[in-house]
Amino acid sequence: MSMSATKMRLTTLTKELLLKWGQTKECWQDAKSQEFESKYIDELVSGVDKAASVIDQLDKLVAKVRSDCE
Repeated sequence: MSMSATKMRLTTLTKELLLKWGQTKECWQDAKSQEFESKYIDELVSGVDKAASVIDQLDKLVAKVRSDCE
């Protein structure tokens, strides 16, 4: 699997999770829900954003290495 495919899969799965979380929040609206969102969902989104950025950088680096080796 290429890095861009990995990034796409990661972001797609995260979007799906956020949709499911939105559905869950419709019936789970208390302090624990807010705590869960802050502790896990927000951290996950932040981590995925960082990972996507790193994947982009790695993809550029691999492209440069390939170009330099040709």
